Amino acid sequence: MDYILEVERVCKTFPGRRNMKSAFTLDNVSFSLPYGSILGFVGENGAGKTTTIGCILNTIVKKEGTIKLFGREMKDGDTDLREKIGVVYDGDNFPSYWNAGELSQIMRGFYRNWDDSLFRFYLDRFQLPVGQKLKHYSRGMRMKLAIAAAISHHPQLLILDETTSGLDPIMRDEMLDIFLEFVQEEDHSILLSSHITSDLEKVADYITFIHNGKIIMTASKNDLVYNFAVMRLKESQFQALEPGDILAYRKRDLQIDVLVKNGKEAGRKYKDAVIDHTSIDEIMLLLIKGEQV
Repeated sequence: MDYILEVERVCKTFPGRRNMKSAFTLDNVSFSLPYGSILGFVGENGAGKTTTIGCILNTIVKKEGTIKLFGREMKDGDTDLREKIGVVYDGDNFPSYWNAGELSQIMRGFYRNWDDSLFRFYLDRFQLPVGQKLKHYSRGMRMKLAIAAAISHHPQLLILDETTSGLDPIMRDEMLDIFLEFVQEEDHSILLSSHITSDLEKVADYITFIHNGKIIMTASKNDLVYNFAVMRLKESQFQALEPGDILAYRKRDLQIDVLVKNGKEAGRKYKDAVIDHTSIDEIMLLLIKGEQV
């Protein structure tokens, strides 16, 4: 399999400060994004998603590890690689005193492949006024504009950091449609950082979970949704489980929830157990808040 992005054993430490929380460390972060795919990068706030993205884009200098984009490591002067990447951050991506027309002029100077006609197409599609100052745009309008700008220089890789956060369900659904259209091209991919797992269930091909700066699992979305399951057990049933069958568990009152990799196999092996299909949200909660054997 060919990968558009390869992150291997990346480490970065931010020392703690007086009156602030202790040091934060990215600890041997590794994952890969195949061509033609969407990878959901999942974790709670502060888990390390934005720091990892900063390391990928060289806006944060990693301490150790290797990051390859399009098969090679990106240096500060590699403008040809940067041309192939579109980036959208959570929050304001452009100065509030610009308007969309001014943004187009400025972006034309940055990107050789900037496409005014494509940008105008997305402005019309998103119903964004060209002459209105961005400070008068709603959050959703500003995010649509950032997506339009990111796509309009014809990148192959989109890196989106909490792009759908804070948007209403209708607007999020519209954004997800754009993402799916983008990866119809086989050489296009998206790294989508989000804590809204329902969005990832709709569009992602793979999910990578990060917690406290460590990758705790990478799996295909279909595997997570269709094969992973949660066993609802009494204490006596839990004690009868083979440790190798337990990915994570969490005690809740008189019940113990156990995450297993294959619900059908678990059902054949433990015939008296109650086994439920699960969601990415519940998987994340069990991996983060649960315990391992």
